[in-house]
Amino acid sequence: MQKSPYTAGQRRRRRRRRRLAERICLAGLGIVSLAVLGAVCFGPSLSGFRSAPPSSKAASEADPASAQAAAGAAAEEAGPPRLPAPVGSGPAAVSAAPEKPASASRSPQDHDSKVDMAFVGDILLGSTVERLLNQHGFEYPYREVLDELRPPDLTIGNLETPVSRRGSPVQKEYAYRSPPEALPALVQAGFDVVNLANNHVLDYGENALLDTLDYLDQAGLRHVGAGRDADNAFQPAVVEKNGVRIAFLGFSRVVPFVSWKAGKGHPGVADTYEETRPVQAIEQAKRDADLVVVIVHWGIEREDRPEDYQVRLARKYIDAGADLVIGGHPHVLQGLEFYKGKWIAYSLGNFIFTTNSYSKTLETVILHASCTRDGDCSLQAVPVFTRWAQPKVMDPEAGRELLDRLAGISSGIRIGPDGKILPVLPAR
Repeated sequence: MQKSPYTAGQRRRRRRRRRLAERICLAGLGIVSLAVLGAVCFGPSLSGFRSAPPSSKAASEADPASAQAAAGAAAEEAGPPRLPAPVGSGPAAVSAAPEKPASASRSPQDHDSKVDMAFVGDILLGSTVERLLNQHGFEYPYREVLDELRPPDLTIGNLETPVSRRGSPVQKEYAYRSPPEALPALVQAGFDVVNLANNHVLDYGENALLDTLDYLDQAGLRHVGAGRDADNAFQPAVVEKNGVRIAFLGFSRVVPFVSWKAGKGHPGVADTYEETRPVQAIEQAKRDADLVVVIVHWGIEREDRPEDYQVRLARKYIDAGADLVIGGHPHVLQGLEFYKGKWIAYSLGNFIFTTNSYSKTLETVILHASCTRDGDCSLQAVPVFTRWAQPKVMDPEAGRELLDRLAGISSGIRIGPDGKILPVLPAR
């Protein structure tokens, strides 16, 4: 046996230190065991002493299902679904429409007696136009013409489409439907009133028309020319601006099916094949408002001169009390006429529409009308080229050519270099 290097006293001291170390280790193991046991048995009740609860953001990230449930509860409290916000259209399409400033050209005396309006032609936000909106944003069509659309007191167009996600296309050559997500950008661009009396608003059936009325109401867009029944369809939209009350009415002489005509308890458009009810609506509107504006759908497509019935109807509207008649449907510009001191624009052509190879469908004007409370209106035409659903103001040379063409197909008017439209008075 090998002899120990330690003395007897040293060996005793080493044994005592070893026993002390063993006791310390045993005591440590006991503490650890108690901690583990406490965590298992009492962990939930003790956890509050260890740290503060996680923030709601952290909790949502840790538990997506809880976050979705909370969002769903919030939506339930917020009420029924509303007009959907556009997706991928940029801030310009979803922010609230700016307040329209008063015209800088007015004197303080004129401010309370004139209203400035801008009229455009046919507007379609579906079909190939919708594909362009999805690519470039819902504000894309208006980018180049905002300076013409926003400053007037009121901006008006012909909305040639239902706005809905419901319905099935009717059996006709062209059936259009536009997404509700496109409406906020239309409002943001400056539009205030749209006409629905046309040959496309029922392309996807009555439910899609009723959706259109609801979506327009939610967007704050006044609408005329179609409704839940005949009384609603022939009812004017009355707007007051600068102390002037303006009544807008919409009628259509192009109705593809008899069933599209609004009736008693029956949704549809306000038609003008029979003239009695439109004339009565104009007469009543004139009693309730200072100005009456009639927006009418009529004529032959791609014909730049009005049919005889268009001239007869327009004059009948004015005789009944209309101060301004604005036409659409031919998809090209038609001429203007000055009748008994009132203006008629037979067709403003396309503003935002599908693009084709017929060049005249790409030429239009934004028609500015400054009207007094007494019904005297001065007009100015801004020449516009519209292609791929994006209208742009023409350069001076092209604009002059278009204005000359417009004067040539009009009756008894001339158009100045600045686009102002004036009657040619007969020589005394």
